[in-house]
Amino acid sequence: MYIGIDLGSTNTKAALYSENLTLLDQKGCPVEYFREDGFVEFDILAYYENLLEQLRALLQAHPEVTVRQIAFTGQAESLVCLDKNGDPVGNAISWMDERSTQECAILASQFSDTVCRRITGQQAVLPTWPATKILWLRRNRPADFERIDCFMLLKDYIVYRLTGKKCADMSIATFSFYFDIYRKCYWQEMLDAIGITTDQLPPLVEPCTVAGNLTGEAANATGLNADVLVNVGTLDHFAGMIGTGNTAPGTMTLSTGTAMVLATMAAEDTSPDCGIAMHYGFTPDTHVMLPVMESGGNCLEWFRRTCLNNIDYDMLNHEVENAPDAPELLFLPYLVGTNAPEFDSEACGVFFGLRQEHTAFHMAKAVMEGVSFVLRKNCDDIISKGTDIDCIIATGGGAKSAIWCQMQSDITGLPVVVPKVSEAACLGAAMIAAQNDGRYADLSAAAAGTVTIVRRYTPRASEKTEQTYRKFCKLYDAMLEIAKL
Repeated sequence: MYIGIDLGSTNTKAALYSENLTLLDQKGCPVEYFREDGFVEFDILAYYENLLEQLRALLQAHPEVTVRQIAFTGQAESLVCLDKNGDPVGNAISWMDERSTQECAILASQFSDTVCRRITGQQAVLPTWPATKILWLRRNRPADFERIDCFMLLKDYIVYRLTGKKCADMSIATFSFYFDIYRKCYWQEMLDAIGITTDQLPPLVEPCTVAGNLTGEAANATGLNADVLVNVGTLDHFAGMIGTGNTAPGTMTLSTGTAMVLATMAAEDTSPDCGIAMHYGFTPDTHVMLPVMESGGNCLEWFRRTCLNNIDYDMLNHEVENAPDAPELLFLPYLVGTNAPEFDSEACGVFFGLRQEHTAFHMAKAVMEGVSFVLRKNCDDIISKGTDIDCIIATGGGAKSAIWCQMQSDITGLPVVVPKVSEAACLGAAMIAAQNDGRYADLSAAAAGTVTIVRRYTPRASEKTEQTYRKFCKLYDAMLEIAKL
């Protein structure tokens, strides 16, 4: 048996799988945050104790099982600081915390975007990155800073608590802003700038490798045997790729939730200057492109809430599909933040072409098409940088809409498939454990034996679609010109 654990931002989840990776049971627990003036923290000891309780609950519900390996996945950037005794110095600092805006400016003045991109794969200095928060601690809490013996990211800390072994998964370290994703080492110049040394960081290890077995204390606390192996696993987005069958170049995972996140393995010769966020991958010496569009499913949710009185999504899809013909209507889905591939902070949302013949459902359809056009822009951008895309695997809430999936296929010109399990981070972690345990030759074999596709959408070529896409791109340029006045 295997346990896949997802250390999420909203909830933690622990899922028990059989040897053939059938889900047997799952336990979860919400994460509580302390929020004030841009600070977002959580009690790391309570977080760990809640995870232990989930594991105990799984074992109590299934006393007959023998667990062979646990594998982790989860969020990347949340920071845990430990003293020389291994005890936390203060609360964990969430990736959502925005206290370090001044520190971002300081680091941006010392390191150009080009230098940062060629070392970390990231496109900009952001408060999200742990490096900026470490500098904030040094500048604002010097007494605490002096007490810190080790800086760890959340998943690495949980693995340490269970095994007693300190290590840093490279697919998580890629989000620290002090890891060189090409040389596979810590970035010394950045460490110097934020005031720490490599001795204060865990040794780096490849993703999907075993850190060690459970300590006696962890075994007693969970009810598991002490010989259970603990696998560091990988990032939640990457585990989701694995759990939906995206384990080789040529496939792209599309997650349409609040944001729209794309994930695809980059071609080996992809330039660091390609303009797309690059991350160390879940297998050795690979890299993953991970463009994020902050305006994704939240655009449709905004319209549903604001203009359709929170209509049920099934009814919304039905009405959109059966809306009568009407004049062309375009929507620019730039309601919040910046979006790949342009990253224009001045961009805003626009309906263009409204006529009295249009109903709210024509507008909802335009919203869905607009988000799909942004998907097309990103696919074209990725392909233009030398990475082929042969198929899109749709996950998240958007994958439940047949009409939206067909739109995405028509607009991108790519087949879209929907797996049976679309929220697949825990499954991906369990697949990592099973492959490491010798049940599968590699992760592609694990995916072939585990992932089931339940719906397929084939692109319907149309000159009208291509013409509308060209109009969408011109409308974006016009909007941006006006927005900058």
